[in-house]
Amino acid sequence: MICVAIGRSRHKHMMAEHRHLAEQGAGMVELRLDYVASRVNIRRLLAEAPKQDCQVIITCRRQEDGGKWSGTEEARVLLLREAIAEGVDYVDLEEDIANSIPRFGKTKRIISYHNFRKTPENLRELHEEMAQHDPDIIKLATMANDPHDNLRMLETMQESEIPTVGMCMGDIGTPSRILSAKFGSPFTYATFHHERTLAPGQLSFKQMNEVYRFGSIGPDTAVYGVIADPVGHSLSPHVHNAAFEAAGIDAVYVPFRVPSDTLDQFIKDAPRLGIRGLSVTIPHKEAIARHLSKVDPAVKSIAAVNTVVFEGSELIGYNTDFNSAMYCLENALGTVAANPSPVKNKRVLVLGAGGVARPIVYGLRSRGALVTIASRTKGRSEKLAKSFDCKAIDWESRNRALCDVVVNCTPVGMHPNVDESPLSKNSLKPSMLVFDTVYNPESTLLIKEARERNCHVATGVDMFEKQAELQFKLFAKQDAPTGLMREVLKKAIGPLGGGR
Repeated sequence: MICVAIGRSRHKHMMAEHRHLAEQGAGMVELRLDYVASRVNIRRLLAEAPKQDCQVIITCRRQEDGGKWSGTEEARVLLLREAIAEGVDYVDLEEDIANSIPRFGKTKRIISYHNFRKTPENLRELHEEMAQHDPDIIKLATMANDPHDNLRMLETMQESEIPTVGMCMGDIGTPSRILSAKFGSPFTYATFHHERTLAPGQLSFKQMNEVYRFGSIGPDTAVYGVIADPVGHSLSPHVHNAAFEAAGIDAVYVPFRVPSDTLDQFIKDAPRLGIRGLSVTIPHKEAIARHLSKVDPAVKSIAAVNTVVFEGSELIGYNTDFNSAMYCLENALGTVAANPSPVKNKRVLVLGAGGVARPIVYGLRSRGALVTIASRTKGRSEKLAKSFDCKAIDWESRNRALCDVVVNCTPVGMHPNVDESPLSKNSLKPSMLVFDTVYNPESTLLIKEARERNCHVATGVDMFEKQAELQFKLFAKQDAPTGLMREVLKKAIGPLGGGR
């Protein structure tokens, strides 16, 4: 179950959101009295509650615990006592005041602890202390400074005899909110709207339901995810979770923010989190190699991994970037998987020499293309060119390069800088193939100008879709739902190309 926290300054707005959420199927709401600007009328809030079955938690949080209460402690305690007298379903009591507010009537007690600085090392001891205050539910909300904090929080919930709601705050802690149902939490918290979070890292009710399908997560749910730093921009959870649902697979795909210095511990924790597979992106594509027991042959040449599959005690690494890029190029040229490839002997200008470019250059060279690389850092271009026996030129020379195919592997043109292009419009010739790996927006300025010049085009959405399909097949051992991933991706990007 998802409890949606409502923090509004006026009673009528709080009640309106309560009614809306009940109509949307929310099973529980938390009414944050500390957000109310005027004199709080608990009787009114409860009397005008919607008729649908939607339980209510009354909370009045002090500022030192992350709330907005500015009145006296005596007045705050009086409000909490009044909520119990009015028969609210749950009342949230901090550990230090719990013994001063006795149990009464049908109201259940949530004994809570908040720490906005860290997740204490003595988490289990803290939990045991809170169990002494007559709780029906224990709530732990702490800041995650390390991905390992998530595992400690989740296992504390799992091992507790008293129902425990535990979550790590911040973007590192987001997995604890999504996976809490797998580890036995009776409910988790969400916010009414993603732009109005009441705690760091909190997801919205819509995100929890529509992207992560929280209600379907259970003890046996398999876990997949993307590891990156940062990771908040990733649209992979939208795409993979929709595919798992369409395929009827009990699995959830989670964003894991994993700073570089925490990768080793995260990989050790992965089996205990129930992880079966990972998408790997910046900055871990090379560093992940030291944890793998096997790699796909292409990985040895590319020297980068973007997919890891857990099979028993083995971790197997793959790179689906080059196959997806080659599919896009060959499909745009009219023939996929032909021998020889339609890119053979084509003059290809690759813009960029970073993590996106490397697997693409490998794929092009393995199919016999004549590759020239231009990046804003000449040294990187030369290093990549040397690795695959191709040519490097100055960035300033890119518009004069003779080519049949252009592949943009730079972020130039990505949202929000949609008015930029890595190549002059005058460099684009009819019948040339232009492939832009940027997927947000799909129609970058480069793609728009290529179409105006009657070029063939392949887009970043094409590549993202194919790459995700290949990863899904590695994860699920079956084909991805055809067309669904593209549809979900384009919906997530939106008509204006925002929110990459």
